[in-house]
Formats: sequence, C-alpha cells, structure tokens
Amino acid sequence: MQGTVPTIIRMACLLLAWLLCGGTLAQDAVELQPGTSSIHLSPYVRYHHDPDNSYGPEDAWRQVGRGSFEPLPGGRDAFGFQTGTFWFHVAVVNRDPDEPRWLLVQAYPLSDRIDVYARYPDGRVVHHASGDSLPFSSRSIRYRHPNFQLAFPPGERVELLVRVRSESSMQVPLTLYTPKAFTELSRDAQFAIGIYYGILVALFFYNLVLWISLRDSSYFWYLMHLCAFGLVLFTLNGLGFEYLWPDSPWLADHAVPMSICLALIGMQQFSRVFLELPKRWPLGNVISLSVIGFFAGLFIASIWLPYHVATPLASRAVLAGVLWIAVACVVMLRRGYVHARLFLLAWAMFLVGTTAFTLVAFGVLPKTLVTEYGVQVGSALEMLLLSVALGHRYAALRNENQRIISEANQLLERKVAQRTRELRLALLQLEEAHRRLRESSRRDGLTSLYNRSHFQESFERLLQESRSTRRPLSLLMIDLDHFKRINDEHGHLVGDEVLRRAARRIGQALRPHDAVLARFGGEEFVAALPGTSLNEAVAIAEDIRQALVNEPCEAQGLKLRISASIGVHTITPDAPGDIDDAFGTADKALYAAKANGRDCVRTSITAA
Repeated sequence: MQGTVPTIIRMACLLLAWLLCGGTLAQDAVELQPGTSSIHLSPYVRYHHDPDNSYGPEDAWRQVGRGSFEPLPGGRDAFGFQTGTFWFHVAVVNRDPDEPRWLLVQAYPLSDRIDVYARYPDGRVVHHASGDSLPFSSRSIRYRHPNFQLAFPPGERVELLVRVRSESSMQVPLTLYTPKAFTELSRDAQFAIGIYYGILVALFFYNLVLWISLRDSSYFWYLMHLCAFGLVLFTLNGLGFEYLWPDSPWLADHAVPMSICLALIGMQQFSRVFLELPKRWPLGNVISLSVIGFFAGLFIASIWLPYHVATPLASRAVLAGVLWIAVACVVMLRRGYVHARLFLLAWAMFLVGTTAFTLVAFGVLPKTLVTEYGVQVGSALEMLLLSVALGHRYAALRNENQRIISEANQLLERKVAQRTRELRLALLQLEEAHRRLRESSRRDGLTSLYNRSHFQESFERLLQESRSTRRPLSLLMIDLDHFKRINDEHGHLVGDEVLRRAARRIGQALRPHDAVLARFGGEEFVAALPGTSLNEAVAIAEDIRQALVNEPCEAQGLKLRISASIGVHTITPDAPGDIDDAFGTADKALYAAKANGRDCVRTSITAA
C-alpha cells in the first residue's frame, strides 16, 4: 500500500507534464492499423504560421500545448506563396507490430527547408532535415520528394512536429508510407514520368531530323520550346535536383524561374514564326517580340532576384504569355491562316494544364491528381498537336515542291513553254486591262479620287463591319465655299485646278486615319472614317478645314484662298437606318455649317 501511492503520484505527474508539453487525447492521433500501407496526414494535421520566423522547436511545442495550432483551412495543404515559417503537428500511434519503420514523404519537391522532430514517450526527440536548400544526399532515400525515415514502435504514441520554410509555394502534402508501399509508389511515379519524357525525346528526334532535312526555322524553335519546357518540368518535379545539380541548392532554387523564362522565350519565338506574324500581322509580331524581351530580361534578373520574387512573377507571366499566344492564334485564324486551327487547339490543351498547375501554386485550387499532373498531360498533348501542325506545313511544302517540279518539267518542252508564255502574257494583258477598266470605273476623272458609286458600295460594307465589330463609323460631307464664284471669275480651267489641289490636301489630311475619300459631285467631297467616334471625327474635320485655309491654292498663276464647310455624322453600331439615312443626316450637318457662315465644322447633333 505504501508503494502504491507514490506510484500513482508519479503517474499523475508524468501525465500532467505530458499534457503541458503539448499532448493531445489518444483518439486525436493517427492510428496505423494492420494492413495500412499509406495514409495521407492532411485530415489529422494541425498547423501554426510564424510570419516572423521567431520560433524554435521548443517554442513550437509550447504553442502545441497552448492549443494555438489549428486544422488545415478547408482541409487544403496548399497555402500559395507565403512568408515566414509554417509548423505542422500530428500524433501517430502504430497498431501494426509488423511495420515499425515508416517513411514520411512531403510530396512537393521545391520546399527550401523541412525539419521533422519526432518526440517519443520517453522524452527523446529525433531530428531530420531535408529540402532543396540542403544537398540532395541529406534525404533518407534518393527520391525527388523530400522524405524522412521514422520509427514508430508498436503501441507507442509518437508526436511529429514539422517545420517548413520556403520561398516557393507553400505546399505541404504529408503522407506516411510503409517501405513496400513507397517502393511501389516511386516505381509507378517514375514509370509515368518516363512515359512523359519518352514522348518528349521521341518528338525531339523526330523533329530534329525534319529540321536538318528541311532547314525550316519553325522546327528549330519548336525544338527549343520542347527542350526548355522539358527542363521546366524536370525542375518542378524535383528531378533536376536529383540528377543534374544535387550539390547546388542555389541552382535548385534559381533553375525554376530561369527555366520558365527559357520555355516562354521558345514558346513565343516558335509561335511568331509558325503563325508568320512578321508578314501576316506586324502589330502582333511587335507584341510577341516585346514579350520575348520581357522574359529575356526576367531570365537575367532571376540570377540576382530572390526566389520569392522571381518565381511568383514568372508563374503569373506564364499565364499572360500563353494567353497572348492563344489571342494571336485566334486573330490569325480569323484572317484565314488555316494552320492556326491545330495550333490553337494545342495551346488550349497547354493553357488548361498550366492554369491548373499555377492556381495550385498560389493556393487557389486544391492539389489533386488532375491539378498536379494536368500540366504534364496538357503539355504532352500540346507537343503532339504542335508536331502534327508542323507536319501539315511540311506536307504543304512538299506539295508546293512537287508543283514546281511539275512546272519545270513542262517548261522543258519548247513549244509548250512558248504557248504557255504567250497565253500567260495574253492573260496578264487581259487582267491588266480589266484592272484598269475596273479602276477607271471607280475613279473620278478630274481628281483621281473614288467616285460616288464606288463610295456608296464601300460605305455599305463599312456600315456592316461597324455593326458586326461594334465600332462607330463617321461620315464627313465637305463642300468648298463659294466655288461657283471661282468658276465665274476665273474660268473652269482654274476651277478644275483648284478642285485637284483641294482634293490632294483633303487626302493628305485623311491619310493617317484609314479613311475612304471620294468626290461626291461638283465641289463636294465625302469621307468615311471607320472606328472613329464623333469627337475624333470633328477633330479630323477641323484638320481638313485648317489644311484648306492655311495656304492659298495656286492655279494658272493665281493664288486663290479657299475654305470648306464640313458636316460630321457618326453612326453608332446600334443606330437604325441605312446608307441613305446616314447621307441625309450628314448633309443636314453640312447645311448647318453653311448656314452658320461657312468655313466651319458642324455635327449632326448641333444641326438637330
């Protein structure tokens, strides 16, 4: 009896001390049951964020005891890009006497530093450290994901305290595996990765042969894109640290933004060459070159920029870069470039996978099999489709070569060649005559401007485009003031010369604005300004008026001052009516300008 009381007191003291040191109730622990080969710890883990990096292990244990640790928000183990240190706590009880050793795997390869503290019932604490800020050899098993071998004696409660500090995305998916389960996992994962890189290698050599054979620069830039993006995934999957730079933590960090920049440079250059942007869309080509310049600058800056600055910036820029390529594809497809169809489908696959992967990195989407490996699936499909698209171009080139050879063979026959030349010459002469006739029917004989009938046809087309593109269309009616007086006082030859010089000045003022200008009749001109608002059209009309009055017209040795009254009307996409309504409204604005003393600009609004 005398020995029983001290024993009870000692047990009570031990229990109290254990609780003060951070113990939790036994039913809160993860129980490793017989037959269990792996268990994901996120549902059981509680975490605490130390934004100032001020806690040591003892401080964290005290926070556990105070109940400061909280369940993972929404059960997610991805927090996005965060500052400071994250602490995670979980208790484990092993009920399987046949499996005393387990492997803790952190299934995200880019964490800088991971410390695992295993505390046993006898007070002993075992410390393990890993992460890409340490040499690769610090890992318990040579594997792309940080891992830690832990001993869980059967029936004993072991507390795990995990400290994670990283400038990368804070993703902490912790899983316990038996040695056999981990072997199977690593085997299957390496097999899947091998399939992916096998596809890339096959595509590389296939297109390398085509590039060597055809010397088409599209194949070269495709190869650069393929290699650079393969390096990106090699880095993001932890394989770069495992196989290429296992003793360089600095390169393990900086390889991520640098490889991303190289991949985007290859993507943009391949896209601009494949889509023929320099020839087909000069503005889009300038934008693509600007994007390439940005990523080249970011690549250089990544050598010095901190990882937590360079990587989020590069990750966000990936989405913008891929979206721009998709926009360029759509534009080229609308312009009739048939090869852009497959190209757009390929980038759509890539965009979906990249978007999912990026949103996981920023903690927006949960980390699942689909979101984690979507970028591999999307990029593999993208590479395959791009290769098919290049094949289509190769086929087109081959057909073109066959056509050229066929024509060359025909030219070997002198008579056929002579007849072909005569026929071609006759056709060219007929086409030239037809072009001149068509052009003369569209032009005014005196001023060389478009005539009224052609302008009405063009304006009808511009009106339809305005309504389909939802952009305004402005109409200018220009009438030279007191022109009849010039004819009466100086003769029609002088009047004709004044008309020609006035037409040239009006045309020069409208040249920067993509306008359609025509002689409407007599001394009256008309101009259509697509995509121009009312205020812009008024400013352009004022430029025309100033161009006419600022300098006199020279005709037959005379210097005559001329001016013009201008009516302006802007048709909005939703405005009702047809071309006659538009001319009528602009004409009212013109007569308002005349009624106001001439030499001025009036709009349909002021006329009303």
